[in-house]
Amino acid sequence: MNEKLFKIGQKLISTGKLSTTEYKYLIDNRNEEITELLKNEAVKKRKEIYGNTVFIRGLIEISNICKNDCLYCGIRASNKECERYRLTKEEILSCCDEGYSLGFRTFVMQGGEDLHFTDDLLVEIIGEIKKKYPDCAITLSLGERSYESYKKLYDAGADRYLLRHETADEEHYNKLHPFKMNYKTRMECLKNLKEIGFQTGCGFMVGSPHQTTENLAKDLKFIEEFSPQMCGIGPFIPHKATDFRDEPSGDVELTCFLLSIIRLIKPTILLPATTALGSAEQGGREKGILCGANVIMPNLSPHSVRKKYELYNNKLISGNESAQEIENLKNSMKNIGYEIITDRGDIKEK
Repeated sequence: MNEKLFKIGQKLISTGKLSTTEYKYLIDNRNEEITELLKNEAVKKRKEIYGNTVFIRGLIEISNICKNDCLYCGIRASNKECERYRLTKEEILSCCDEGYSLGFRTFVMQGGEDLHFTDDLLVEIIGEIKKKYPDCAITLSLGERSYESYKKLYDAGADRYLLRHETADEEHYNKLHPFKMNYKTRMECLKNLKEIGFQTGCGFMVGSPHQTTENLAKDLKFIEEFSPQMCGIGPFIPHKATDFRDEPSGDVELTCFLLSIIRLIKPTILLPATTALGSAEQGGREKGILCGANVIMPNLSPHSVRKKYELYNNKLISGNESAQEIENLKNSMKNIGYEIITDRGDIKEK
């Protein structure tokens, strides 16, 4: 093995920290040997903390209406082909009822930045879920909001908030977003979420347009320094109604390599094998688990809206009812030596 590459890999395994230059070198020069070494060490650290368990989150896609116009996103405001929908409070609570009976103890409310979902409405929904299911965690992924808004949602009982940073490079951020959106605002939101007390998640797309290995190295350094409780990464997949429709998809193998690195950076992190990973390649989610991920997020949204929440082309959508989907997931995890458990799945901080 390349001696420098091996030394950098060993440094990451022992300290969980590298310079941006070292992260870049690791990505640029990765080969089968370093990939296998980091994968094995990532799995070892994951099993020391979480054993062979996989946490499941019930994903409820509450709205595909969004005021933003991100250049890569299928539900961007300017996409006139998108068939819009918005779940009612009753529909969201019904999803939770079904999810609870299936063993979910975390509900993830995800959606575009839909102005209909005011603080008051979300506080009401969160309160009702917590009242009915006090043993459950609530994760929100609803984009950028003010400090005051985040605080109200946290005080209402929301436990976690996922806000992908998308890229830790401002110039790259500006190439992925309309001029009205601001890199510093995104970073300020993440800082506010952590300060308020949320279990906070960030993340990025692997292989997004204009991305360089320098960008990826900065992403890894940001994760190291920000130390999130969760991190969601997946390969970029283009959508036909965006500026990047003709761009190539991100690489599954590189995504899995980065999952292993993130596990080594923060061994306790809650790390999903994302839907995008499963959409990019058959068995992609299983690959992610085998590289150090420990979370899967099956969809609890009503079947009538699942195809409408299309962030990218060819999104993985099960034709099964939720009960059958969970049974299939349990079997697929069992086949690779892992077990889905009924648990809130909180981070086990050392």
